[in-house]
Amino acid sequence: MAESAMETAQSTAAEKKTVELIIERQDGPDAAAYTESFVVDYVPGMNVIACLMAIQRNPVNKDGKRVAPVAWESNCLEEVCGACMMVINGRPRQACSSLVDKLEQPIRVKPARTFPVVRDLVVDRSRMFEALKKVKAWIPIDGTYDLGAGPRMPERDRQWAYELSRCFTCGACVEACPNVNDRTEFMGAFAISQARLFNAHPTGAMHREERLEALMGPGGIQECGNAQNCVQVCPKGIPLTTSIAAMNRQVTYHAIGAWLKK
Repeated sequence: MAESAMETAQSTAAEKKTVELIIERQDGPDAAAYTESFVVDYVPGMNVIACLMAIQRNPVNKDGKRVAPVAWESNCLEEVCGACMMVINGRPRQACSSLVDKLEQPIRVKPARTFPVVRDLVVDRSRMFEALKKVKAWIPIDGTYDLGAGPRMPERDRQWAYELSRCFTCGACVEACPNVNDRTEFMGAFAISQARLFNAHPTGAMHREERLEALMGPGGIQECGNAQNCVQVCPKGIPLTTSIAAMNRQVTYHAIGAWLKK
């Protein structure tokens, strides 16, 4: 009886599924990158974040050596915050919505190297927020008193504007764009799309010309090579290339108007 139970346990152990991850790590901003493999127990329905959590609980690599836990960022775990964007099997995507069952193994995980690496999979997205500042991606209001209800947008405009507003600054479009690199200042498709969103807003339109001037400056829309990688990797399906085309028109009309005024 005991022998039968032992055979059953051995059979169960042999059938136990595992997940292998090959993670590109970096101990600090100035440290050299290296790869390290980990094997974790498979759980049905698990995502890449679940794998990283398993490694954090027991940071032992494939060779059985205890190492420093892998550093990564996450927040909502519902594909809402954008914090867990990383390159998984060669594609920038959200780790929380990357299901192990749909990924080829071993799963190769890297940081988004368009951005400076802080440690392991944690990156500094400051360039994205600086780009949003440049195009004034906000509605400037005086918040010292109650302004009442804002102006209403026509329903037709509100529907497509809502699609643009779903951007959560994850950086997938920036990582996928061949025109965003250390040799250019190109701000990326997300900033151009946000400029379109706020130019269309009844209140945001008061800064329309400033946004267009920003898009005509260094790192602006003229540096887009129309590779269209951005729209392919956007986790929210935002029509980024449509926004780029629309802003190209606005910038062109603005430039012609400015030239005629001279």
